[in-house]
Amino acid sequence: MTEQVRSGRPSAALRRVLIPLALAQFICSFAGSNMNVMINEIATDLGTTVQGVQLAITLFLLVMAALMIPGGKLTDRYGRKRCLNVGLAVFGLGALISSFAQGLPMLIIGYSILEGIGTALLIPPVYILTTMLFTDVTSRARAFGAINGMGGIGAATGPLIGGIIATAISWRAAFVFQAAIIVVIVLLSRRDVRDPLPADATKSFDITGAVLSAAGLILVVLGILAADNNGWLMLGLIAAGALVLTWFFFSVRAKERAGREPLLTLALFRNRTSNLGLVTQNIQWLVLLGISFTVSAYLQVIYGYNPIQTGLILTAATAGLLLSSAAAERFATRRTQRALIMAGFVLTVTGIVLFIALDVVSTSVLAYLPGLFVIGFGVGAMLTPSVNVVQSAFPDNLQGEISGLSRSVSNLGSSLGTAIAGTILVAGITKTPERSYGLALAVLAAIGLVGLVAASFLPATRPPAPAGESLPTTPHPYAKHNESGIPGFTSPQDADKSTATPDPTAD
Repeated sequence: MTEQVRSGRPSAALRRVLIPLALAQFICSFAGSNMNVMINEIATDLGTTVQGVQLAITLFLLVMAALMIPGGKLTDRYGRKRCLNVGLAVFGLGALISSFAQGLPMLIIGYSILEGIGTALLIPPVYILTTMLFTDVTSRARAFGAINGMGGIGAATGPLIGGIIATAISWRAAFVFQAAIIVVIVLLSRRDVRDPLPADATKSFDITGAVLSAAGLILVVLGILAADNNGWLMLGLIAAGALVLTWFFFSVRAKERAGREPLLTLALFRNRTSNLGLVTQNIQWLVLLGISFTVSAYLQVIYGYNPIQTGLILTAATAGLLLSSAAAERFATRRTQRALIMAGFVLTVTGIVLFIALDVVSTSVLAYLPGLFVIGFGVGAMLTPSVNVVQSAFPDNLQGEISGLSRSVSNLGSSLGTAIAGTILVAGITKTPERSYGLALAVLAAIGLVGLVAASFLPATRPPAPAGESLPTTPHPYAKHNESGIPGFTSPQDADKSTATPDPTAD
């Protein structure tokens, strides 16, 4: 199996592994976006308020963000496959409880807490297993392209699928749909997914670090989510979160100096390439979720489109994202990771400008489609190389930590994107509501340009040669790193001879 991966030809067994892993990312992204179109129906059925259902959604984001880093670390101690299975079971149980909820507390237990915990447990193994099983840029790009593509589809089509299910059957059926997908993933993963490394029961778990990191992230996310309600509260919560995270940093440093294992090693933050990759990941999800929120609100509030109509229009972005994600492997063989990420930001910003320009000159619904398609294509083009850059920068023994950190950074970007867009829309900065939506999109485009600048500082590594040609004479990813900090690749024969340990702190 390994030989086939190293030569750029993943085995049929490895290709089957992608199905449950991609479905897992899809259903978690779906769960985070489909609730938005069912808020009114859920509030009426459960005898609660819209604010109560929004609280459940907020708590889901908080639980997920707070536990993603500890969830990634647990994979070292208990194994990637076991954590994946436990996460799937907890998520599925939460979906079933939510489908039978008779009040807001039961919905919070099922959706906010159990699905949030399940997501934090199962998502890190998805990215860790992908990094370990697909060991060259080409096959890994294809794998991450499939996974990120399904994640983007889940986030983009969540409102549409959720709206169709809620309209045709009931909002409860949307949770039954989630549970059914979980059953399919469990059956597929049981047969096809294997853990490449044994669990290490001797690994310690930093409880203090887990509490501090969770508390800090909760405060930061709460501050982000409070942005459209109270500016001072937002600043206070974010400042408090920053202080707790600083405490966490000093706790980690003290443990490392004492020879104990912390929740996150500081070596993760000494890799310049990985740090830049994390910045681009954060901005990508910020822009994606910010655009999705702004466009959805614009179509429903200004033009009165229902959730299904809005979801259908947004499928233009989904189509672009799916197309570029499917081409991730081909892109990876022809362009450097930096070039792909920069191109993605350029396309995304161009798509935003195109959306605004066509909206000004035309009132037809078809005018929205080109801009949304370009936005989706641009985001899809850069999601995979950004993940690849970060995950590939570290050896197997640090995959649990970097995966949890990477997913937390992405989740923070998602929350920040919605908060920034929401704050602009309710702030009354412009004279008319229509201009507020344009301003929100313009701000997101400006943030996209910041991501472009960050991507420009990534090292310009060479892409791997096509099959049958000699590969660049740079090291295998789990042998050692080149000067840029991005893993390179040798021929399969040379890679087999390499036994050196990667240096995760390399710049």
